Amino acid sequence: MSDNVILRTEGLTKRYGGVRALEDADFVLHEGEHVAVVGDNGAGKSTFVRQITGVEQPNAGKIFFEGREVNFKSPIEARDVGIETVFQNLALADDLDIPANLFLGREARLINLGPFSFLNERLMLARSTDALNATGVKIPDLKNKIRNMSGGQRQCVAISRAATFASKLIIMDEPTAALGVQETAQVENIIRTLKQRGIPLILVSHNLRQVFDLVDRIWVFRRGRIVGAVDREKTTGHEVVSLITGVKANVDGEAAFI
Repeated sequence: MSDNVILRTEGLTKRYGGVRALEDADFVLHEGEHVAVVGDNGAGKSTFVRQITGVEQPNAGKIFFEGREVNFKSPIEARDVGIETVFQNLALADDLDIPANLFLGREARLINLGPFSFLNERLMLARSTDALNATGVKIPDLKNKIRNMSGGQRQCVAISRAATFASKLIIMDEPTAALGVQETAQVENIIRTLKQRGIPLILVSHNLRQVFDLVDRIWVFRRGRIVGAVDREKTTGHEVVSLITGVKANVDGEAAFI
């Protein structure tokens, strides 16, 4: 693991009215590192992702990216510095085909005349084919609209888009939650490819088998707070579950709160 820090947060806090969804979150991600963010429903995982990607702005705390304090006002600002995110809602346009979705917001143009520009559809189709091949995604007809695709195909398109354009960091929020076994394996292979390319990744997941197979470090959230950060090779599933639930069995088999 590199000593260079790519992302760091200090005291990150988000309130919704009187509810503190995230409180004093101190987080560190190193270059090339793959980490998991785990926790029960409502633990603050997705709230944390929304703060660091500019979907929402925190009420307190600081975010540092590549050693510089940042304050993203939108996911587009985060994307512009090299952060790609696969959100749970995928952020795909149902009535567009795969090339249009992959290049959404960064279209290749033959002639750039503002609202009267002409898109280079042949180039985007070729690059989309290369992108899907590079991530192992097999979709017969790239000109098919997203709404006509299966959930697994849609998810793979979103992940391929992130993997293609991410230059510095990828964040995936529950990327395999609604997928079958074969589609999940495909997504996990993409994540392994990103590791080989040296691109750091934050994986939000409930799947502990997946977490232990894919990441270097596991960050545990509980009730809006980070309650632990453990090396994958130095911990066990039981320890992680104990951190998630706040309950640990003692030597007599009885439950004890931690």
